[in-house]
Amino acid sequence: MPEDKFVKYGGMKFVQKASAKKINQFVGKMTEEERKSMHQVVNELEDAQLIDLKNEVTTIDDEMIEWQETNIGKE
Repeated sequence: MPEDKFVKYGGMKFVQKASAKKINQFVGKMTEEERKSMHQVVNELEDAQLIDLKNEVTTIDDEMIEWQETNIGKE
């Protein structure tokens, strides 16, 4: 079963359906203007069936988890 991955700055979960090489080649053929938007890149990859978006979004940056504080019990 493919491993779920996350778009680093968008938090969108996806499954990679093609090799990294094929995805990089596809993105490399996009115009510079198209590549400026991570949203557009992800949508183009999904439309080309190179990734499958899971429509689950997180705003948590896993590199920051250790510095996050819970608000449970705080007034």
